[in-house]
Amino acid sequence: MTTSQERRYADRLEGFAARHPFVVDLVIVAALMGSATLGSLLTLPGAEPPDQDRASAVLLGISCLALLKHRTHPRIALVVTAVCTVAVVAMGYLVTPLLLGPIMAALFWLSSHTDRKTTRAYGIPATVALMLAAAFSDSMDHVSLLLRTIGPLFWLMLPLAAGKMTQLRRAYLSSMRARAEHAERTREEEARRRVTEERMRIARELHDVVAHHLALANAQAGTAAHLALTSPEQSRQILTDLTGTTSSALRELKATLGLLRQNGDPDSAPLEPSPGLARLPELVSACASAGVTVTVTTEGEPRQLSPGVDLTAFRIVQEALTNVTKHATTEVALVRLVYSGTSLLITVTDDGPMAAPGGTGAAQPQGFGVMGMRERAHSVGGELHAGPRPEGGFEVTTTLPLQPHPAEADTEP
Repeated sequence: MTTSQERRYADRLEGFAARHPFVVDLVIVAALMGSATLGSLLTLPGAEPPDQDRASAVLLGISCLALLKHRTHPRIALVVTAVCTVAVVAMGYLVTPLLLGPIMAALFWLSSHTDRKTTRAYGIPATVALMLAAAFSDSMDHVSLLLRTIGPLFWLMLPLAAGKMTQLRRAYLSSMRARAEHAERTREEEARRRVTEERMRIARELHDVVAHHLALANAQAGTAAHLALTSPEQSRQILTDLTGTTSSALRELKATLGLLRQNGDPDSAPLEPSPGLARLPELVSACASAGVTVTVTTEGEPRQLSPGVDLTAFRIVQEALTNVTKHATTEVALVRLVYSGTSLLITVTDDGPMAAPGGTGAAQPQGFGVMGMRERAHSVGGELHAGPRPEGGFEVTTTLPLQPHPAEADTEP
């Protein structure tokens, strides 16, 4: 409790000093003037004080007034104070810490406000001049020469060292403040980046779920309407598949929104596993009910994929087949999976002309299908290429790593 109160008082004093620097300097100079005046009255036992009180008072007053400029002109303040103090000591006044108060303050401020080179250039001559004045002063005739010089040297080295320590502490606090500001700024930037990435991930997930199922539902409904009169049984089967498509869409939307509502509560409802290539048969069946026959071929030995890569592979195939259903005037599509080395190559092709020029991506320039697939592939360390084939049709090719990728966690729903 006492420490906190002292800290509050210290903070108040620092705030007052920052707001009223001249008032603080005036109080300090007045205190130094009193200290120097008191020091000029001290003498050794049995010694007579010099009879030059008026001259010494004027010199000490000039030296203290010069200290008022220590913030803007620390060198001039030291030179004036040193000259006046040396003159007072040469008059025969006893060298005491009280008498040296003004020059000690000037040395401290010089050391704390200037670099080492400037401190040495002005501090050493001032110290040597005062030591010589003390060595030849009549007030210390009964004291050995060693004591005459050691005393002033010791007292003048203290403010120089203290000034440098203050300067180092000020620089340390400034660097710590800068580091804290940089850390705070970096933390905010990182938070914004993560929020942006999360928004993009959610947007991709919702786009894949909604666009795929709506496209299939639209195609199934259109096919059922076309066959309603000529083939009622087939139309009824397609409508049954349409119910399954909408139910699947609702389940995936529920799972995605459920993830957004998770708050870490252990009592929360468990999440459904992320979809993967194991659900390709469902996807093929749904496309078949929409009028597109999908053939899946696998080359190489299938391997267990990490959750992020498995989800990415399924979503890319899903989006590519959705684009075939929406844009390509063909009833056949081919999905090719090639397991080789450390990568999985996925190719989705169709051989029909596009409903609009430019292929899947160009058919709807404002869409996000190809862009979303490419972002998914990059998020797990893979690559994706999509475009028209020279022999006709459209092709989506992606290469995904079989091993986990550092950014893979960001792709999981």
